[in-house]
Amino acid sequence: MTTRPELRGTFGAVASTHWLASAAGMATLEAGGNAFDAAAATGFVLQVVEPHLNGPGGDVPILFFDAAAGHARVICGQGPMPQAATPAAFRALGLPRIPGSGLLPATVPGAFGAWLQLLEEHGTMRLGQVLQYAVGYAADGYPVLPKAAEAIAVLAELFREEWTESGRTYLVDGAPPRPRSRLRNPALAETYRRILKEAEAAGPGREQQIRAAHQAFYGGFVAEAIDAHLRGTDVLDATGRRHRGLLTGDDMARWEPRTEATVSRAYRGLEVHKPGPWSQGPVFLQQLALLEGFDLAAMGLDSAGHLHTVIECAKLAYADREAWYGDPDFTDVPLAALLSDDYADDRRRLVGDRACDTLRPGAPEGRPPHIPPLDRAEPPGGPYWQGQLYDGLPTVVPPVVAATEARDRPQHPAGPAPGPERRPGPRLHRGQHALDPGRRPRRHPRRAHLHHGGALSGHPAAGDPGPRGTAVERLPGGHPRRR
Repeated sequence: MTTRPELRGTFGAVASTHWLASAAGMATLEAGGNAFDAAAATGFVLQVVEPHLNGPGGDVPILFFDAAAGHARVICGQGPMPQAATPAAFRALGLPRIPGSGLLPATVPGAFGAWLQLLEEHGTMRLGQVLQYAVGYAADGYPVLPKAAEAIAVLAELFREEWTESGRTYLVDGAPPRPRSRLRNPALAETYRRILKEAEAAGPGREQQIRAAHQAFYGGFVAEAIDAHLRGTDVLDATGRRHRGLLTGDDMARWEPRTEATVSRAYRGLEVHKPGPWSQGPVFLQQLALLEGFDLAAMGLDSAGHLHTVIECAKLAYADREAWYGDPDFTDVPLAALLSDDYADDRRRLVGDRACDTLRPGAPEGRPPHIPPLDRAEPPGGPYWQGQLYDGLPTVVPPVVAATEARDRPQHPAGPAPGPERRPGPRLHRGQHALDPGRRPRRHPRRAHLHHGGALSGHPAAGDPGPRGTAVERLPGGHPRRR
């Protein structure tokens, strides 16, 4: 039973987590843009209207299907760690782990560049046409979601006393905004307008202007402002102390998003695609591989047996993530083995009649798993919002273990490796996240559980309910039709 109606149409459809973003995407389609133009417009608006979930300083993996080329690809919008983010740098600060908030864990912000690349390589519209909706909502205001208002309220004292730049943006006369009240972000609107002005001054070509926008953000005035702020500002973080950031303008200038092959697995007549192990994506594929050996339909959707099976398989997949995932440019991730039928068959035998309360990573290719112990140090004393900094709610994540053990084991996948392009992620945690400049980090597991668990609950794997109003077919004119 669902309260969401089945949607049908012959022109196109846009879905996102916010109605204003979906409307912007639909308006882009109606103005003659293609699906990639609409996706970029939607993504840029989400960065404005859902500040508690994402923003231009964040990261994004963009999974897409190119109908003309006939294949799926992913754009990695996960910026790497700064060159200065080394184990020695954190030890010099007296930190046994990276704080989960503040400036020290900041990585190259990849989201803006990734959406630009999608637009440049696959879109048809100019940046000004696509970005206009985000500029408008930032300048004129948008209704604050209740969850966003709640997040701002929790951190209001922090914004007033410590993170004052955030306070200038998200507090109204020093107080958190009321749910559904109008909130403006004039600083972001002006930033986007300046980017567009510099892009249009670069020349008449569409791609030329998009490249100029990338330069303005990653090598121009935006990067300069980020560099100056992180070098010159001491910010309170989860340690209870103030630190400056390690990210520099040079880190931003040397980064480019890149398009990569997806990781995929066949599942009951479908080919399911995900980003690589620098993200959380393959967890979903591992879950499908495990669930393929069960008759979920016979169990009954949402029955005790069905839920138990799905949850226990999820535990096994997430345990492997903790032990084995990382940036494949720097880490030997045994991904083929993790996704193999033989490995899934072996792991599936661990699903018993009772719930398991231990972390049980596997040993693909006979390699022993290694997970550094979790540091359970108590948060520093202080006001309520400081505990929020430590706990990672509602806008930051828990402090994490610096890879001190893996640092002494270079032969292990979690060990360090040299290189300027490692993707460790904006939020480091246990497992494969060694401290290596340039490494891509994985997203924090708390949010990953939300995304992958939510996706699985509505997937045919969760009970094989069959398609429900989400299939899309392409008409001769090029517009998708939902059926």
